[in-house]
Parts: sequence; C-alpha cells; structure tokens
Amino acid sequence: MTTATLPATGPAAPPAAPWRAMPILLIGAFLPILDAFIVNIALATIARDLHASPAALELTISGYGVVYACALVVGGRLGDRYGRRRMLVIGMSAFTVASAACGLAPTVALLIVFRLLQGGAAALLFPQVLASIQAGFAGVDRQRALGAFGAVAGGAAAVGQLLGGVLLAADVAGLSWRPLFLINVPVGLAAVLLAPRLVHESRSPVPARLDVRGAFGLAATIALLLLPLTIGRSQGWPLWSWLCLAAVVPAGALFTAAQARQERQGGSPLVPPSLLALPRARRALVNMLAFATLVGGFNFTLAITLQVAHGFGPLRAGLVMVPCALVFLAVSLRVNRWVAVHGARILVAGALLFAAGLAVFGAVVTGTDSALLMSLPLIVVGIGWSMVLTPAVGFSLAGLPTDRAGLAGGVLTTALQVGLAVGASLVGSLLFGVAGPEPTAASWRAGVLGAVGFGVVLALMTALASSRLSRR
Repeated sequence: MTTATLPATGPAAPPAAPWRAMPILLIGAFLPILDAFIVNIALATIARDLHASPAALELTISGYGVVYACALVVGGRLGDRYGRRRMLVIGMSAFTVASAACGLAPTVALLIVFRLLQGGAAALLFPQVLASIQAGFAGVDRQRALGAFGAVAGGAAAVGQLLGGVLLAADVAGLSWRPLFLINVPVGLAAVLLAPRLVHESRSPVPARLDVRGAFGLAATIALLLLPLTIGRSQGWPLWSWLCLAAVVPAGALFTAAQARQERQGGSPLVPPSLLALPRARRALVNMLAFATLVGGFNFTLAITLQVAHGFGPLRAGLVMVPCALVFLAVSLRVNRWVAVHGARILVAGALLFAAGLAVFGAVVTGTDSALLMSLPLIVVGIGWSMVLTPAVGFSLAGLPTDRAGLAGGVLTTALQVGLAVGASLVGSLLFGVAGPEPTAASWRAGVLGAVGFGVVLALMTALASSRLSRR
C-alpha cells in the first residue's frame, strides 16, 4: 500500500539513525489496518451486548472504512504541508482517543459514531508512515524499511481476527468485546510520547492543495450506496432507500465533473480524470476494487458464519483463521520474487486460488461443524490472498510515469478501503437477506452459499482484471 503523497525526492535523512523511528512508524501502520479487521470477530458479541441489528453491525465495519478511504489523500496532503511527524502525532492522538471512546460506547449508535471518528483519525495517521519512510531512508535501507512496513501491514490484516478471538476469549476484566478497542490506548499513548523524540520531521517541498470538497463528494456518493444497502433492507426497503440508490449515478457524475473542472483550473483533485485516462491506471483501479470488495465480504461472511450459524466461540472462530494467517505471512515474504519472474500471472494465479479455496470453504462450512476441516481450504485462500494483495499496488504502479505514481498509489489505497467497506455491506445484505429475519439451518446454508458464490465471482473478476496488467 502507498499514498498519494510520496515525493519523488525528499529532504535528506537526519544525522541520527532513522531506524530509531521504525517502531513508531510501524505502530502507525499496524493499528489502522488491525482495526479494520479485528472487529469482525466481535460482531456477534456486540450484537448480543448492545442489541445491535445486522444493519448496525454492517455500519460498524463499513462506516470506519468509508471515512478512512475518503480522507486518506487529504490526510497525506496535510502531512506534506504541515509536517508528517506533526500529523502523525495528531493522528495517533485522535486515533487513541477514538479507540477509547469505542471501547466505552454504551450504545451501538455511539459505537458507530466513534468508529467514524476512528476512521478519520486513521486516515490522518496512516499516510504519514510511508511518507516518513520515503523521506527518512535511502537506497537499501529504504527497501528494507518498506519490506518491514509491508510485513507489518499484511500481518495486521491476517492476524486481526485471531487476536480478536484471543482477547474475547480472555474476557479481560469482564469487559467482553471492549478490550479490542481499549488495547490501542496504551500502545497509542506510548507512540505519541516517543514520536517527537524519534521521528524526524519532514515536509514536501511543493505540497499539493487540499481537495476537501472532493473528499466530501466521494463520501456522499459512497454513502448514498451503502446506507440503503445496510439499513434499507432491515426496514423493508422504504422509499428513501430507493431514492438514495437512484441518486448514486447522478452524484457520481457530479463528483467526476467537479474533479475534471478542478484539474482544468490547475487544482489538485482527489481523483484526477487525467490519471484515469491512463489504461494501466484504470485496469489497476478495477483490479483493486474487485479484490478489496472480495476481501471485505469474505471477512464479514467468515465471522458471522462461524459465530452465528455454527455457534463457535470467538477463540475457536479465530483459530480457524490461523492457517490462513500463517501462509499469508509466509507467502508475503517471497511473492515479490515470483512477480519479478512471472509478472501479472502471479496475480492471476492468486485470484484463481482464492476463488478455488473460497468455493471449497463454502461447501465445507455448510456441511460440517469441524473447525479443522473449515481451516484447510482457508490455507488456499491465504496463499491466493497474499499473491494478489501483497504485490498489487507496487506492480500496478510499475508502468506509470514517475510523476503520477505517487498520486495513483493514493487512489489505489482509497479504492482498497472503499472496496473493503462496500464488500462488507453488499455481502452482509446478501447474507442476511437470504437467511431472513429468523434464519433456519436451511436458510443460513442458502445465505452462506450465496455470499460465497458472490465472492467467487469477484475473485474471477480479479483474475480477469489482473490478466490485463502487463508484465512491465
């Protein structure tokens, strides 16, 4: 992953060893990604404790992702303009406070509000990590630092549900799901206190202007899609839900027109039309959206199916993901070498493996209660997941002009977060819609198979999109 703000050149590294800053930077990479995934394992518990509806559960996941996605580029540009260390400290402070508020939320409505704030804080925090690595390291050290970043970011996604299961099973101080958020507080406070001493301050020599209107326009378009998908179904599809869905296309057209007008006037739009005019950028965007939607839906389906349909406890549900997480991490360490030899065929093979593993998982999970048998096809899913996600952004940027690569990275990272949020809402609506308000074993089976089938289609779309990326 990357952001729109990586400069082609940056200020010289500080005299002090920049490696001292890496623990703080890696915390800044780990926490936002962890909190995008760790909540999945707690959905059933949150539903019971806070009497949350399925729609509220979907908003708990997708609300964080939407705000995170729509504010990422703005967060990166704030760091370019006002200082990356300063924005990192502000973002980490806000993320820590929002995490505490989530952990103490007395109602699901407040939990959703605090999750939105947490997503905004994550968007301010995360872009500063890669930009600080770019500014503080050079040559081989930079590659090693980026490798450490990739391992930590991928690990956060892979182990989130396992860590959540362990914390829920431990039931720390009888707090149930709340430690999943509260664990961020001591880590965040330590990072806030140490960052001014260890992280070197850096800015972009020519910072881009902020496109706040673009961020709000994108957020409004996505909200018009997600709100009816998550809330409309549970309310019987009232008129407002259809009006929102009908407004998605006009809102998207207005957003696109505004972005084009801003670029013609010499501004710095959130999603420049000239970038999307590049065939490689368009193909990479389609590839990222399809795969991120797949992953977002897969994680939501997995957590709900194991805990609600099969009645697994949080720890047992988390342990089902252990083989998937282990192979994800192992393949992540080698996949870039494979891409260097085989090019986009690695991404195609990864998407096909994900589709095959997911299809077998759907057959197994609807026919047995064995956690061991469920975990076996997830090994294949983990291999495919890593083969696509780990090299996707860097491979997609390889053929773009140097002066557009940083901007394209920001757009792709935004697409990743949007896809995760949309995937949770789409698949949640499908799963709960088929299962019904009072699901039986048969209706659960039908809902899970529908969600898995949708995921297989998305995996095949990812394979097709990956095949169109050249090897360059």
